[in-house]
Amino acid sequence: MSTTRSAPTGDVTVRMPDPAVQERPASSTNGVLMLLIGLVLLVAAALVLVSGVNAEDGIRITIGVLVGLVGLILLAGLLTVAPGEAKVLQLFGSYTGTVRKPGLHWVNPLTSKKKISTRIRNHESDVLKVNDLDGNPIEIAAVVVWQVEDTARAVFEVDEFVEFVHTQTEAAVRHIATTYAYDAHTDDTVSLRGNADSITSELSAEIAARVESAGVRIVESRITHLAYAPEIAGAMLQRQQAGAVVAARSHIVEGAVGMVEMALEKLSEKEIVDLDEERKAAMVSNLLVVLCGDRGTQPVVNTGSLYH
Repeated sequence: MSTTRSAPTGDVTVRMPDPAVQERPASSTNGVLMLLIGLVLLVAAALVLVSGVNAEDGIRITIGVLVGLVGLILLAGLLTVAPGEAKVLQLFGSYTGTVRKPGLHWVNPLTSKKKISTRIRNHESDVLKVNDLDGNPIEIAAVVVWQVEDTARAVFEVDEFVEFVHTQTEAAVRHIATTYAYDAHTDDTVSLRGNADSITSELSAEIAARVESAGVRIVESRITHLAYAPEIAGAMLQRQQAGAVVAARSHIVEGAVGMVEMALEKLSEKEIVDLDEERKAAMVSNLLVVLCGDRGTQPVVNTGSLYH
């Protein structure tokens, strides 16, 4: 049976199987108390054995051996858990629970124990070369901050949960890179370069959906490298520069036209000079050349009549 886990964006749908197990606390006893009992039994067993050997009493020797075995069995059940880790317990192949509380614990000596780190980890993906939505080859890499949230899923649902996180991270990064274009062609288009926050949020959501079945929680993800592939980087840089030049020119021309319009309105309003249409056209042409030119202009002072 499978279930569909969707990222919050609504654009990502990842199908993963339902988890067969979920983490639950294991039954454990105070380890310090059991340690003291075990040591007392071992000391008592040693004393009984010594006295039995000295007295050549087989019954005492047998009792001493049995008491010593009980003490050893008690000591075999001791379990230490350090901060930032957990122990997953199995009894004859069945999951019996997880011990998360740091300290010394005592559990069934027959259970097998597997240590799982619950510390926060970083994974930085390799630089991947993929084609974006426009088909342009790009390079992209991301870093993911993650943590084991369900130790039972991490152990029993996937073969190797660390490798699983790495593989699913790479798959999510590739999917995001192919879903969007590197650069936006219009203002309302989402792009990898222009919408870093929304792209990062969607990437985190997709990775979380992919690794949820492994009991892993995604803390954060960030794109650490984003660039055109070397074979087209030069051409794309020229295109970006050309677009920037066109945009800058548009603003310059828009501002220049506004200034010329304002100058004509002021001249007409204050009746400083009366210009016919031909002279207005010449004035507009000269002002636009001055305001829109790449280089500084040299003024020419007209000492004669304006109409000569």
